[in-house]
Amino acid sequence: MASFEDISKEIEANQTKFIQRLRDAVEIPSISAEEAHREDVCKMINWAQELFESLGVKCEQKPNGTQTLPDGKTIQLPPILFGQLGSDPNKKTLLVYGHLDVQPAAKSDGWNTDPFQLIEKDDKLFGRGSTDDKGPVIAWANAIETMQKLKVTIPVNIKFVFEGMEESGSEGLDEVLTANKDFLSDVSFTCISDNYWLGKKKPCLTYGLRGISYYTIEVSGVSQDLHSGVYGGAIYEPMNDLIWVMSKLTTVHGQINIPGLDKLVAPVTDEELKTYETIDFDHDDFRADVNAPKLLKSTKHELLMNRWRFPSLSLHGIEGAFAGPGAKTVIPSKVIGKFSIRTVPNMEPKAVDELVLKYLNDIWAERGSPNKFKPISLQGGRPWVADHDHPNFAAGKRAIEKVFGVAPDMTREGGSIPVTLTFQELTGQNVMLLPIGSCNDMAHSQNEKIDVANYINGTKVLAAYLLELAA
Repeated sequence: MASFEDISKEIEANQTKFIQRLRDAVEIPSISAEEAHREDVCKMINWAQELFESLGVKCEQKPNGTQTLPDGKTIQLPPILFGQLGSDPNKKTLLVYGHLDVQPAAKSDGWNTDPFQLIEKDDKLFGRGSTDDKGPVIAWANAIETMQKLKVTIPVNIKFVFEGMEESGSEGLDEVLTANKDFLSDVSFTCISDNYWLGKKKPCLTYGLRGISYYTIEVSGVSQDLHSGVYGGAIYEPMNDLIWVMSKLTTVHGQINIPGLDKLVAPVTDEELKTYETIDFDHDDFRADVNAPKLLKSTKHELLMNRWRFPSLSLHGIEGAFAGPGAKTVIPSKVIGKFSIRTVPNMEPKAVDELVLKYLNDIWAERGSPNKFKPISLQGGRPWVADHDHPNFAAGKRAIEKVFGVAPDMTREGGSIPVTLTFQELTGQNVMLLPIGSCNDMAHSQNEKIDVANYINGTKVLAAYLLELAA
């Protein structure tokens, strides 16, 4: 049988082919948030099905119901692609999850290139979805194809779940997975490649994510928008009320002002604190990457814990306010403020909601405005933490060491991927995040990219991981 060295060389020899494969995928503008691109999302799912079926994967598209748009219109949700490679009862079964939809993008947003044309420059592959998440999904196909070509036996059965609504809240996914729980009944472990290295040089494995609780604050007054020159100074303005309330949510140093929220957080153990000592993270490099004048914390472990281990509150926008260029002297009749809290272990959404809504109502009472006030909790996704001493993580560690010659950092992340917890609960088995891209890939932002080295070495890691799962 071919050695891993043979696999590695074969992957390198097919670099041009694998890049072209990613190019073909990036050219499909599968933007799930825009109705005009719903057919492109379905086209992308069909494209992926054709690719994986060419490798012998038995695929089936599961219907995913309908979606009601803000204007009341109802449209079909993209189907969810289920796949299976191998069904040997004597083998363990790996579940692989990924998503095929992308964030909106246009060159006019500030891209240097057309976001839906994969451009190779300076050993980087620029294009929307290159790292989030088309590159990692296609890397699985690249790894399997290489092993099949060299007649290397894949020592586990593999099941796939690929969706097209992840960037829009994975609408319908949990319901489809629950309805098809039998498909997951024999899963031994799950692997997801939908996150990033902590830095730019050292790989990592991720065992924890924060959850999210999202809120809106609606303040309304008069029945219609008014001219400030005519009505300014005569009415209580909803925007003034909203800005005041939102300013009371945090301090300038990022401390959340909501009483009792800190008491929901699981205590930090001494053993946990030690894990931050060896993590490869450059505090100043991180600040420079985002061109921040200053960071909230001055040491590595404090900053990482603020990103991963403690809750944070962020303001996201105001609906109903004038946001265009130039001057407009309107007084909005109704405005809606939006904010979220990234939650951590022991912070259950219901308990967080109770504290947040009470605080908002208390603050509003203090304001003393006659305007109407309506705080709403929109969604609550729980945090996820996995056992990183599990054989699944051990296989991931060995795979990374085989390709990079270094043990990976064990990290948590501040973002949320709710399906991690869904898979952990539905399968009752371990879930691992195995990132391929690096911290500066700019997912969701302008000029998203994946380094050629990360894409090709990531393909090698996935092949090595499949072999290590049999150990």
